[in-house]
Order: sequence, then C-alpha cells, then structure tokens
Amino acid sequence: MAVYKIVEMGAEVLREKAKEVKEINPSIIKLLDNMVDTMRAAEGVGLAAPQIGVSKRVVVIEVGDRLLELINPVILEKEGEQMDEEGCLSIPKMTGDVLRAAKVRVQGLNRQGELLDIQADRLLARALQHEIDHLEGILFVDVAKKTYRS
Repeated sequence: MAVYKIVEMGAEVLREKAKEVKEINPSIIKLLDNMVDTMRAAEGVGLAAPQIGVSKRVVVIEVGDRLLELINPVILEKEGEQMDEEGCLSIPKMTGDVLRAAKVRVQGLNRQGELLDIQADRLLARALQHEIDHLEGILFVDVAKKTYRS
C-alpha cells in the first residue's frame, strides 16, 4: 500500500466540512488501506481523510489491537466528561488539554457497507471524537483549554 503525506494546520482541507461518501467502491477501499498504512507509519492512534488532503467522511482508528475503519461516522450519544492531553498528526510539536465526553456511541459503515454501532469509552471515545471533529473542520486546538509546544 501507500503512505500519504499528512497535511498540516493551515491547509484549507482541514477547515472544510468533509463530503459524505455516497458509494463504497474500490477507490474508497484503497483509501482505507492507505490511511491505515499512513496512520501506522506516523505512529498515530487515528487519521481522518482530510488529514491526507481528501475531503471525504472517512476515519481510521487503532487503539490497542482494535482497528476501526468508519465511513460516514456519526456520534449518536455522549455521556460524562474526561479531560486529557491530545496531539494531532496535522499539528506536530503541539499538544493540548481537551475536554471530551467520557463515553460515546458512534455509528458508521465499515468497508463492506455494514452498519457498525460502537460504544466506546476512554482513549477510543476520545479518538472517535477527535477524528469526527476533523470531518467537521474542527481541530483540537479549537477546543483545547490550554495548548503546549514541545
């Protein structure tokens, strides 16, 4: 597969609302494969398509041994709060304290077009919220209570 260049803050695509995927076709499957390779090469926990310059509602997340590939993901429910430090592959050398929901329920399609209904907490909940924010043109620095340069 291929490893894409990750676009950084300042790129217009990171501030746009990503376009809905109308059909899961070979180009979307290739996009998912290459996004996973790119995320792993960058040693990230998640990656949204806009981060590689593609305005599509597609995210990949890997927490522990669980790989999630979601097309057109939507947060249906949020519960509680958790404050933690976040970073972003599109904003190198910066982290921030971000308040997120402690638990979320997310639905999205997998590469076979099947509807996934995911209940998540802790790091997975945080990663889902972070990546879905990317699809709305929101970066963690927009919602961080405080940011830090490393």
